[in-house]
Amino acid sequence: LFPVAFSCCTKVSEEIPKGILRRVERFDIQKADGLCHLEAVILYIQGRKFCVSPRIKKVKKWMKKKRLNIHQKGGRRQRRTKIKKRGRRER
Repeated sequence: LFPVAFSCCTKVSEEIPKGILRRVERFDIQKADGLCHLEAVILYIQGRKFCVSPRIKKVKKWMKKKRLNIHQKGGRRQRRTKIKKRGRRER
């Protein structure tokens, strides 16, 4: 009936190892309004979900970095093309 209700976090972890943050495939932010009564960051790793507090400094910094990467053009850095100079040939 309510698909959102099934994805709500009921508990959050107050700490998270760096190794888990490195393996996160995607994340969602759960607000404390509506059906979910708890603020949380939901981290998805290999089909599993981890609920962590959005107040953890490591998580805040990580999310900020991820958002910046998403907003870059194409999500990737652009490569510079090398321009060859045309000039005198060496003999």
